[in-house]
Amino acid sequence: MTHVGKKFPNLEVNAIDELGDTFKINVLDKAKSENKKIILFWYPKDFTFVCPTELHSFQQALGEFEKRNTMVIGASCDTAEVHFAWLNTSKDNGGIEGVTYPILADSNRNLANALGILDIQNEEFNEETETIFLEGDNVTYRATYLIDEEGTVFHESINHMPLGRNVNEFIRLVDAYTHVQQKGEVCPANWEEGKEAMNADRKGVAEYLSNHIN
Repeated sequence: MTHVGKKFPNLEVNAIDELGDTFKINVLDKAKSENKKIILFWYPKDFTFVCPTELHSFQQALGEFEKRNTMVIGASCDTAEVHFAWLNTSKDNGGIEGVTYPILADSNRNLANALGILDIQNEEFNEETETIFLEGDNVTYRATYLIDEEGTVFHESINHMPLGRNVNEFIRLVDAYTHVQQKGEVCPANWEEGKEAMNADRKGVAEYLSNHIN
């Protein structure tokens, strides 16, 4: 079930910052109250392999997102304590020391369940023991949500565990959505900031295709 075009789930989740301070974040409320866009990216586990490359890549791009009035939030199902241990582990040891944006600690999996992004291959109920058995790691895929200032999701994507994300693509998507908000034009394939957009009508499409598509 897609969340695009809908309000982000109205749930409060534990979070931690680089100083080790713990607090609650409601992503929907934060977008609306601070009048900011939010990129929320989920990764499977702390202390793994692809994950730190992504967290550092988002950190490197943090200034670009901030220039676009966009807040970066990471998330996994690890606890705040595990996040803090990873934040205090150097890059040389596979850690994320130097990451400054908040990280959600959805250890009860309430938000991940609401989004439907957990790796659960099968779920069986044993009537004899009245126990539920799960097949899968019960951690999240690499899911990404772009949320506007009203708390509405305007992009979502989900990668399998081995596939790291292209952070620049999310910057492009924020630019494109902002252009739509400000100009009322739509953004064609491969659009980037500074390129020509088009009007959402037959004439606009015809002119764009004539000028740009050989």
